[in-house]
Amino acid sequence: MKLFLVVLCGVAALSARAAAEEPILQYYHDSAGVALAELIRQSEEAADFDGSRIAGGSLANLGAYPYLGGLVVTLNDGRTSVCGSTMLTNTRFVTAAHCWFDGRNNARQVTVVVGSATLFSGGTRVNTNNVQIHGSYNSATLHNDVAIIATWHIGYSNNIRNIGLASGTNQFAGTWAWAAGFGRTGNNAVIGNNQRLSHVQVQVITNAVCAQTYGPNAIIASTLCTSGAGGRGVCPGDSGGPLVANNQLIGVISFTAQRGCQAGMPSGYARVTSFRSWIVSRI
Repeated sequence: MKLFLVVLCGVAALSARAAAEEPILQYYHDSAGVALAELIRQSEEAADFDGSRIAGGSLANLGAYPYLGGLVVTLNDGRTSVCGSTMLTNTRFVTAAHCWFDGRNNARQVTVVVGSATLFSGGTRVNTNNVQIHGSYNSATLHNDVAIIATWHIGYSNNIRNIGLASGTNQFAGTWAWAAGFGRTGNNAVIGNNQRLSHVQVQVITNAVCAQTYGPNAIIASTLCTSGAGGRGVCPGDSGGPLVANNQLIGVISFTAQRGCQAGMPSGYARVTSFRSWIVSRI
């Protein structure tokens, strides 16, 4: 009987822990990307520029993130979605694998937008369907959530420039880093005024701390997380974009909490040092 009670208590504890784990946002294009694409497009056409987007952040000047490539994603069913990417060479960008396939929707083309503070107009715009996702990408867990985009040659300028990849064993815990993108400023933020490139400074946390929110099955060694303290973090629409520290790419924006990006929850990224060899072999 005592053993039976211990087992029951153990099962109850495991169930309680599982119930407490925050689910990550899944099926990105249906959950966020497609609706955001239309809202961003309408906002840019309205050209009423006096707000900000990324959660807890502020507007970024053109040229502040010359390596950021906005993505206008065309899905197989003809709908349009949005993501981000990072320029690594004149012909290669890294993004999140879920921007190409989110577990439910597959893209057929992306338009890479560089040298622009707006997503649907301006800058240099290149269409491509040459996207290679990581062979171990899991759309259910967003493990190995990286992909490489190949484009024709894009010349560098003051507003268009590549960035280097982080290397080594640095876990970056405690490091302050910058994220940039065209996404929302929060869960219920109205996109209608100044849908432009924005940025936010966030602090990297340990995976152990991050796993307290999402659970140990979601957070693995190749995941990197930043704190959501103060409602600061990335939001839907920023997926695939850069997390940068010391002028090096340390993360590829992968996920937020299902309940939203201003819930004080950590943001998740693909850890660049874990994928450096895979990325370098494709650029």
